[in-house]
Amino acid sequence: MEIKTKAYGAIDINDKQIIQFPNGLFGFESLREFALLDAEQQPFFWLQSIEVEQIAFILINPMIFRSDYNPSIAEGELDVIDLKDYDDENSLLFSIVTIPADQSRMTANLQGPVIINKETKIGRQFISTSSEWKVRHNIIEELASERNNSC
Repeated sequence: MEIKTKAYGAIDINDKQIIQFPNGLFGFESLREFALLDAEQQPFFWLQSIEVEQIAFILINPMIFRSDYNPSIAEGELDVIDLKDYDDENSLLFSIVTIPADQSRMTANLQGPVIINKETKIGRQFISTSSEWKVRHNIIEELASERNNSC
């Protein structure tokens, strides 16, 4: 299937890359179909709207820079995407990344994790019940802190 993307123009994707978001994402509730794409720069991914070419989100696995991350999803919430836990073997856990002009200030939203069921290809953005996780966590600073703590 060919889709038009914000980052790469027109590309061919595999049906396995298509993720359904029955509730959309926060602020984009009307958009329900996305493609999960590898970004040119690892460890990032693109979540590209199939419906609107100019809508795409950069994602990262938050465990890369916060190994202690537990999204604290209310009990039963994951049932809507047929998962029992966020670290289930069939789940993918992401945070939406914001990259300003000064890339050293890029942040990840740990308060609103995106979780995808790999088997059913259904995803949802959740709200963490923990006050520890904020909308803007500086990735570079937290990665440096993570490295210092492991030495």
